[in-house]
Amino acid sequence: TNIKRIRESKGLSQSQLAKASGVSVRLIQCFDQRSRDINLCGALTVWKLANALGCDVIDILEEETT
Repeated sequence: TNIKRIRESKGLSQSQLAKASGVSVRLIQCFDQRSRDINLCGALTVWKLANALGCDVIDILEEETT
């Protein structure tokens, strides 16, 4: 997933991202495993993750597949 790719490129673990963003480790795990769709998540959560990763919101959203 985009969030996992960016997180790993920054050298952050799931727990480090959780601490930096205020988003639960479990939710980050769900995004990494694609068991939750980040595109359907609340705007505040997406913003917190993007802010902690130092990227734009659009960078962590997933491309829609048809």
